[in-house]
Amino acid sequence: MRSWLADRVRDLAYGFLVLLVGPIVAVLFRLSVRGREALSGRGILVAPHRSYWDILLLCVACGPFRRITFLAREGLLHNPLFAPFVWGFAVAIDRESFGVEDYRRALAAASRARLLGIFPEGTTRPGAEPKAGAIRFAERLGRPLIPVNLVARGPYPPARFLRVPVRFPRIEVRIGAPVTVAELGRGLPPDLSRSERYRLLTERLMELIRAT
Repeated sequence: MRSWLADRVRDLAYGFLVLLVGPIVAVLFRLSVRGREALSGRGILVAPHRSYWDILLLCVACGPFRRITFLAREGLLHNPLFAPFVWGFAVAIDRESFGVEDYRRALAAASRARLLGIFPEGTTRPGAEPKAGAIRFAERLGRPLIPVNLVARGPYPPARFLRVPVRFPRIEVRIGAPVTVAELGRGLPPDLSRSERYRLLTERLMELIRAT
């Protein structure tokens, strides 16, 4: 009962914040959204991570009534700007040494969330290798992966919020059709090792995101 009530309070707070900042973000980025009908059920949103602006753009694109529970780096809890939002709307995990306790906590939150948001790279640093976390959660929860691409007309916003772009680019958020892990892995050899299978599935997922 307590967790249900806490989730409803988060829903209300999240909706209020999105309604508050949504018009500003929409105007600054001349935001357009394609494929919002793909959000009709539960799923795992997977998007590339190039800037902290991505979080706001995804939240506004999905709307105030579809709260996204993000997986976030534990280090953000030490950032006074981000810590309140991580505590309220995300699950903080240690991405560098992801352990059993991290997995259990993330899984418990993810099982209650309608939309789980994951950035496979886990960082805005260019060239970071995407991890297989989204694939693992999709398998464990039995939910589809929803690829999302954020396409900018012009230079993409800087990685950090405090570096405000000189000119905000026009952004289109493209939401692709949900895909299951089984569909994503169609045609893969059955004798692959576990690690190799996850690596190839992650590659296919990132290709799908880029094609969205």
